[in-house]
Amino acid sequence: MATVKVHHLFPSAEMAQDSGGLFSDYQFWMCKLSVWGQASTLETQQDTCHHLPQFQEFLRQMYEALKEMDSSTVIERFPTIDQLLAKTCWNPFILAYDESQKFLIWCLCCLINKEPQNSGELKLNSWTRRLLSHILSAFRLNIKEVGLFTQSLGYAPVDYYPSLLKNMVLSLLSELRENHLNGFNTQRQMAPERVRSLSRVCVPLVTLPDFEPLVEALLTYHGHEPQEMLWPEFFDAVNEAFLLKKISLSKSAIVCLWLRHLPSLEKAMLHLFEKLTSSERNFLRRIECFIKDSLLPEAACHPAIFRMVDEMFRYALLETDGAPEVLATIQVFTWCFVETLEKENKQLKFTLKTYFPYASPSLVMVLLQYPKDIPQSLWHQPLKHISEMLREIVEDQTHRSYGGPFESWFLFVHFGGWADIAAEQLLMSEGEPPDALLWLLAFSYSPRDGSQKRAQTMVEVKSVLGRLMKLLRRPTLSARELQTAAGESQGGDPRPPACRQLIRCLLLNFLLWAPGGHAVAREVIALMAQTDEVTHEIIGFLDQTLYRWDRLCVEAPTSRKLARELLTELHAKV
Repeated sequence: MATVKVHHLFPSAEMAQDSGGLFSDYQFWMCKLSVWGQASTLETQQDTCHHLPQFQEFLRQMYEALKEMDSSTVIERFPTIDQLLAKTCWNPFILAYDESQKFLIWCLCCLINKEPQNSGELKLNSWTRRLLSHILSAFRLNIKEVGLFTQSLGYAPVDYYPSLLKNMVLSLLSELRENHLNGFNTQRQMAPERVRSLSRVCVPLVTLPDFEPLVEALLTYHGHEPQEMLWPEFFDAVNEAFLLKKISLSKSAIVCLWLRHLPSLEKAMLHLFEKLTSSERNFLRRIECFIKDSLLPEAACHPAIFRMVDEMFRYALLETDGAPEVLATIQVFTWCFVETLEKENKQLKFTLKTYFPYASPSLVMVLLQYPKDIPQSLWHQPLKHISEMLREIVEDQTHRSYGGPFESWFLFVHFGGWADIAAEQLLMSEGEPPDALLWLLAFSYSPRDGSQKRAQTMVEVKSVLGRLMKLLRRPTLSARELQTAAGESQGGDPRPPACRQLIRCLLLNFLLWAPGGHAVAREVIALMAQTDEVTHEIIGFLDQTLYRWDRLCVEAPTSRKLARELLTELHAKV
């Protein structure tokens, strides 16, 4: 393959405007089209497919230049424009790729002179109409797009649907399906080479609606070969088209795609993370929309896909040192996954052990209990059970088969709503704070701590809770009183960061639930939010609380109203 300069492949905006730059690109693509048209070898097909995105961009830039000229100026500036566009029209790979045919049609329409003055212009109009007719008879276009240029052509609207193309796709579909029915009947089985060749031919065609049934059939087709039959570039093209919403596929086809081609699943996860991190901080409802839109929770009902997705979450968690955004994404993903699993897997086609192979099955069963299905007055019971089982696994050396503290914590953060409920329960419990809930929160906020350090955190949190509980029933409070009760001082807080974060969580819960906390909430938060990091932490807490209350149908109108107002005000400041 000839070496191509980078600026030829990716022309800048300035180059698009500069006629010299566009002309040099024009010469490059003219040579390419000649080479592609003279030979139909595997190498030229691969070279064509490799350059399709760049050539589409060139066509778009050509249109931007041509639309500013009349037809005579076009011919004057680009004397061989007819050759370039004709070669393009007869290249099926270019016509089939993404939006190339649209840009090509627009370029051709720029050549038509609505009021031809001489035989040359009449001839050019006739030639252009023939090329347009060829494109429209070769591929189906949306009727609205056809309407954009039928007036320029001087033709009446007609149905351009190509029955030949339709019949070809139906024939291939029939052959693939018959292959499935025949099973091991090798006399009537489609040869693996033919299937592989078919998938390669489909690479530039995957975005065409007419080919969607064939794409689905190829993805769901399973032969009896030990190695993958489909072309790797086929998987890449289908996955990219799906992620960019240029193709609509069934869930079964997506599952097959991601099971058969791990790089496609990795790209789907990266695409999700990019959407979550490319804009301003996302609220959990928006994160939920992104996650559901990705189809990953539905595909994850297959245990192999779930475990691969879970490994990617684990890696992201380790790489970001437990970033709150990653924790929130894991929690929302798990909620969506469990909901989908319950809808589609009533008979438990796969046991829970297949999704969490290294976790205690009894612990997974308790974590999967939906708090909404349990009376709020009894929430302390599953919390106590979860804490006891986690503590036994983490601190008892005989349970190493379930991994170390990180593995237990990683499982628990999937169901992080239980930790948030534990914090609320501590403020609502009568008498001494239960050790089980104190341990659960201390472990949740700092899983790396050993038993001794975790015990110190529990003592500190218990002391803060004792001071806050004395203020709980008071109708009026001051911000300074609450700050003192939380153990915060102007001279800095000597406690470990995780302990400080846990105490801030308890203080924020106090502001939402205590009658006297509502009046001073804004003043207390102003004292707390001295850094951007803490401000974002408070925003995350309020968003997560509202999201959880919505999911669990918690009835707390006054607290909900305050939380929503505080969230709106803080979000407007950052």
